[in-house]
Amino acid sequence: MSNRLEGKIVLVTAAGQGIGRAIAEKFVAEGAKVIATDLDPNKLSGLPAKLRKLDVRSQDDIETFGRDIAREFGRLDVLVNCAGYVHQGTVLDCTDKDWDFSFDLNVKSMHRMIKTFLPGMVEKKSGSIINIASAVSSIRGVPNRYVYGATKAAVIGLTKAVAADFIKQGIRCNAVCPGTIESPSLGERITAVSQETGRSLDRVREDFVARQPMGRLGTPEEVAWLTLFLASDEASYITGQAHLVDGGMAL
Repeated sequence: MSNRLEGKIVLVTAAGQGIGRAIAEKFVAEGAKVIATDLDPNKLSGLPAKLRKLDVRSQDDIETFGRDIAREFGRLDVLVNCAGYVHQGTVLDCTDKDWDFSFDLNVKSMHRMIKTFLPGMVEKKSGSIINIASAVSSIRGVPNRYVYGATKAAVIGLTKAVAADFIKQGIRCNAVCPGTIESPSLGERITAVSQETGRSLDRVREDFVARQPMGRLGTPEEVAWLTLFLASDEASYITGQAHLVDGGMAL
């Protein structure tokens, strides 16, 4: 343990499983006071952090939460936006409902969170915002990720805009862009593809692995290490960038 985040107040959304949980655990181990949120509070069980149910699609819920955090902790040092959803399909499979839901959860939720917590960072003239995007975005297109790729491209654009607008106020904003990561979310996608195509679970998993040049899936912990670096003072000269942790997927 190096205590790279000693004394920092950190908020992580969608911290109940997968990448979000790995980030919360890593940050706690590095000395941060972590506020871990999830739509399903039962998934947060066991995290040594302040646990809170939060619907990132609800402006009212976020504003109430923001006031609670301000009273208890003051201002955040780090905000990590992890909540997201992966839609399966092409433009022909994407209904208006799919489009609206995907953009609301993957992009607008980050807008809501940043708009709520950024003013406190600006007031103290320091803060790091980290948005979980994807290699599947403006960086690379892959089959059957039409609206997902569009939302994650928007996350990268949002990240760069925030970084440009608030760089002189001491705010850094970066995006982390994972490749294919072993997680409960991936397991759900493998099951869905198997059911849709009739292929076995093992065959579908092999297809996901095959698109990773390293020949394996990434782990949530590998994403957490990069996120930790961006949250720490070691990354104090880095802002407005999309950082790949993708096993060479975008090569």
